[in-house]
Amino acid sequence: MPSKQVVAIVGRPNVGKSTLFNRLTGKRAALVSDMPGLTRDRREGEALLLDHPVLLVDTAGLEEAKRGSIVQRMRQQSEAALREADLVLFVIDAREGVTPADHVFARMVRASGRPIIVVANKCEGRAGEEGFYAAFELGFGDPVAISAEHGEGLGELVAEMMTALGLAAGAMDEDDAKASKANAELAIDRPIRVAIVGRPNAGKSTLVNALLGEERMITGPEPGLTRDAVPSDLEWSGRRVRLYDTAGLRRKAKVTELAEKLGASDAIRAIRFAEVVVLMIDAERLIEHQDLTIGDLVTQEGRALVIAINKWDLAEDKQKTLKELRATLAERLSQVPGVALVNISALSGRGVNRLMEAVLEAYDIWNRRVPTASLNRWLQEALARHSPPAVAGRSVKLRFMTQPSARPPTFVAFCSRPEGLPKSYVRYLTNSLRQTFDLPGVPIRFNLRKGENPFAKRKGRG
Repeated sequence: MPSKQVVAIVGRPNVGKSTLFNRLTGKRAALVSDMPGLTRDRREGEALLLDHPVLLVDTAGLEEAKRGSIVQRMRQQSEAALREADLVLFVIDAREGVTPADHVFARMVRASGRPIIVVANKCEGRAGEEGFYAAFELGFGDPVAISAEHGEGLGELVAEMMTALGLAAGAMDEDDAKASKANAELAIDRPIRVAIVGRPNAGKSTLVNALLGEERMITGPEPGLTRDAVPSDLEWSGRRVRLYDTAGLRRKAKVTELAEKLGASDAIRAIRFAEVVVLMIDAERLIEHQDLTIGDLVTQEGRALVIAINKWDLAEDKQKTLKELRATLAERLSQVPGVALVNISALSGRGVNRLMEAVLEAYDIWNRRVPTASLNRWLQEALARHSPPAVAGRSVKLRFMTQPSARPPTFVAFCSRPEGLPKSYVRYLTNSLRQTFDLPGVPIRFNLRKGENPFAKRKGRG
């Protein structure tokens, strides 16, 4: 029986290497702490990439070190792991960005001659965005955005690892592998995190009870009964879902009790770590400024959004109500056109099935990847329809486009003068992209980077 292929996890201290090791092996074999230097020896464990076992090696943080010191001996262990590896996962901390030390160790990793995947860890929320895009500077191709602590992005990472190790089924190219079942199967392996949010007394706890089929949450006409984010697990259409019932979110000026302040803080935290957010609004009160503020927070955090119109059975003029709501959303939440609107009655359970179908569909769209070849065909067509306006007599050229990550769908276009491209033209590209590749109701990150096609002259990742 052939020996397992070896994957080494390397990077500076405290970037999350051991947390990633534990995630991929499914064990808590490696100690995890904010204290740098906790891992000193190489640690090995088996990880399954779908049905393919590989040997994963967790290493000490790469550091500059004096001769003969413990740190130097730790570094030597890491260098030995590099020499033995078939693939290197070079981990950076996206929240800190690409540091001078990362550049130093990138040269050492490149000198190993091994295939390399840059893993931008701690990408949950928006705090890691700048660091993620800066990772392109390292020259190893598309970085993979993950949160090892929260389990986000691991499906994409596994698909990348399989491609780099030649384990992808059939004759898949890199883009097909990214969109392969590795992503879907790993994502389905853990619950989809769904936060139920909204103003006080919108019926959030009643909805959770309807979904669970039991009176799990305390409900009543008094606002503020729920004070922290309460998780509940269920299975829907063969997929595991973890629901978070949250405290009602009110404007800060109206939040007076300490417990409610804590509850609101917990609700906001639930939004940041959810994958799909259901925003519940009251059909009798229609949409208010606070609902739009919550919806805007959801999209800023890059979460998939579904809007549930509760107490629909009590709405008097349903057609007029729906028309007004759609018009308001088109104007005030224009960043997520096509967001799903589902009429429900949480008390009677009507519409709950349709709501969960919308949640699962939004989750799948949020995870969607577009092959690079298709993206660049679309880009040429979009440029042919409407060319970029000239700035100070000079044209702006868009040369290449790629999707480095999903969750939400994130795209990078490389162009000659990114600072000169008007926001209106970026909106045109974003809307065309959304329509062409069927991405309704989820945030889209569209970023511009200066330069040519960064991967045209490179083969592989090594």
